[in-house]
Amino acid sequence: MEQDTKNTKQKIRRYLLRLPVRLLQGALIGLGSVLPGISGGVLSVVFGVYKPVMELLASPGKHAKTHLPRLLPYFAGAAIGFLGAAGLLTYFLEKYPAPSICLFVGLIAGMLPSLWQEAGNKGRNTKSMFATAAAMLFVFAFLSFLHTASLTITPGFLWYLFCGFALALSIIAPGMSFSAILMPLGLYAPFVDGIGHLDLAVVIPGGIGCILTIISMAKAVDTLLKKYYSLSFHAIFGFVTAATVMTIPFESFTVSTRACLINVFWLAAGVFASTLLDRAGLS
Repeated sequence: MEQDTKNTKQKIRRYLLRLPVRLLQGALIGLGSVLPGISGGVLSVVFGVYKPVMELLASPGKHAKTHLPRLLPYFAGAAIGFLGAAGLLTYFLEKYPAPSICLFVGLIAGMLPSLWQEAGNKGRNTKSMFATAAAMLFVFAFLSFLHTASLTITPGFLWYLFCGFALALSIIAPGMSFSAILMPLGLYAPFVDGIGHLDLAVVIPGGIGCILTIISMAKAVDTLLKKYYSLSFHAIFGFVTAATVMTIPFESFTVSTRACLINVFWLAAGVFASTLLDRAGLS
């Protein structure tokens, strides 16, 4: 009996000692989930929690008792990191829109070599390359249609549901950046702004979309990545690459020479920063 009590106290002590580290790692995952160029999903892989998170999301009843105590600090830290980053990004997107977008594009672009390498971890073949090309063509065609048809997306309940879907996808599919999906549609700034200001008109539909996606797709995505790793990751690479190209604010480069140089500087700064993060194992 005394031995059991001693073991329990040791477990609690170890848990408390690891708590600050897990909170910090969770905050970095949350930061990576909202900041362009850093994948929260990849960070969860780096910190060794991706597998238990996916197991918990895919079968919560089966794994809640064993996984939840360990993962709760990560979830709490992720919420803190996500909300803190959202508020900061809102400020820069409002005050310096073109340079901010160029910085974000650079961050995503700097991540692409690492994502390409990750996609080929289990080999490449003709089907993999086709998946990349098909994903890129789909994104180019869809976004070009929106542009040529002069369709303006007005953020609302349904679009924020979609934002929640994109956010959930970036969590359950490592390497997928929800910013790369939302930026070309003009939804990234209003979604991040709403999250940063805890606007219920944004938070509620975004939360619903995120939760429904995780419930309905977590197990399917986990299975897809296990059985068709190469195809899945090459398709993700195609989506992210095409969306990044379509995000570049080309019109802002023609305003003046000064504006062009500023944009080029922040684009290069983003690539440089993302490369450093990649070498540090954070992207």
